[in-house]
Amino acid sequence: MFHRLPKDLGENYSPLYWLAALGAGGLTVSFFMWLMFWVPSEGMVPFFEDIAAALQSGHTGLQTAIVLAWAGILAMAFIHFRLLFWNIREHRRFLRTDAYLKNMRGNRTEVQLLAAPLTVAMTINVGFVLGMVFVPGLSAIVEWLFPAAMVAFLVVGGWALRQLGDFWGRVLTESDCDCAADNSLAQALPAFALSMVGVGLAAPAGMSSVPATAAFSLALSSFFLIAAVITGAVMLVLGIRAMMEQNANPISAPSLWIGVPVLTIIGITLVRQTAGIEAHFGAEAGGVQTLGLLTYFLAAQVALLLLGWVVLRRFNYFGRFVVGPERSAGSYTLVCPGVALAVMIHFFTNVGLAHHGVIETYGAAYWALTAIALTVQAATIGLVLQLNRKHFRVDAGSRQQFGASAAGSSS
Repeated sequence: MFHRLPKDLGENYSPLYWLAALGAGGLTVSFFMWLMFWVPSEGMVPFFEDIAAALQSGHTGLQTAIVLAWAGILAMAFIHFRLLFWNIREHRRFLRTDAYLKNMRGNRTEVQLLAAPLTVAMTINVGFVLGMVFVPGLSAIVEWLFPAAMVAFLVVGGWALRQLGDFWGRVLTESDCDCAADNSLAQALPAFALSMVGVGLAAPAGMSSVPATAAFSLALSSFFLIAAVITGAVMLVLGIRAMMEQNANPISAPSLWIGVPVLTIIGITLVRQTAGIEAHFGAEAGGVQTLGLLTYFLAAQVALLLLGWVVLRRFNYFGRFVVGPERSAGSYTLVCPGVALAVMIHFFTNVGLAHHGVIETYGAAYWALTAIALTVQAATIGLVLQLNRKHFRVDAGSRQQFGASAAGSSS
């Protein structure tokens, strides 16, 4: 995506465009899965030295995978940061418009603002991926980086909690929220944001060799994990009831898949916490429990995808909003389930099945499952490129198109 981005959209901007940067950041992490599970390393994740050694002495297939992973990480990280800075600029200007001050502030659609901390939390993850993959010697100082990373995630988590607190405080004390009008799962976006903070806070639990760091990581990530589960459960019940009473909203129908990335994030959080508990506190928390957990979560994701697909197909959503003439910023919600499913299949295959001897590492069954993850990843990359061309290419009449997009996405 090297074309010029639109500028000064004002009231035509939608906070849901943060999801465009989020999706590119997620794809950056999806390419890191290749290195994480295919490059030999002594720790939980490979660093630059491990990757360089594998590139020098590994077989041709591994060398090719490393080069492609490097290229994919750089390309997706470039798109992520470009859209991140674009969103920061346009978001700040949007907050001064009547579209926000009169139409969104104090309205149920104000929850869309949680897309900003959600994306910034992903940015921290992208930064760590770039550091581990491209910065020599990072492994020697990584223990010093863990506390700094936890502080960064706590700042983002505090930002998300403050926005969510404003929303919940208004809803529960002023009672001006029309729950029946929320005939989608768009209100579950805060659960997505809180879980993203939680999985970032859980990383030191699985990677740090310092018990105190791991303990703080476990405690802090558990808080955001529970907060995400409670928030998501409430919004799931309210959203499903509203959709059954008034039918689903065609424009925000992709929100039916928002549970897919949330489940992947929660699953990775629990895997990281399990590794930390085993390493530092002498408890056997892995084995069948980890395999069962990943199996249940993947099964739940498939069920949610099937449910969402039934609704999206009946609305002809892809024909209208992806390849057709209609535009909605909410269509970027479709990217997150693709990224999440690919990552979850990698974890299920490697951490679940292969690690516990259910299938042979690099055997036929292993590569059959991995091929599914790679196919989903490739399809998601194609979706991102298609949506970026549709939404961000500057051409004649683009400002009017953005106006229609922003209006539609606020439903």
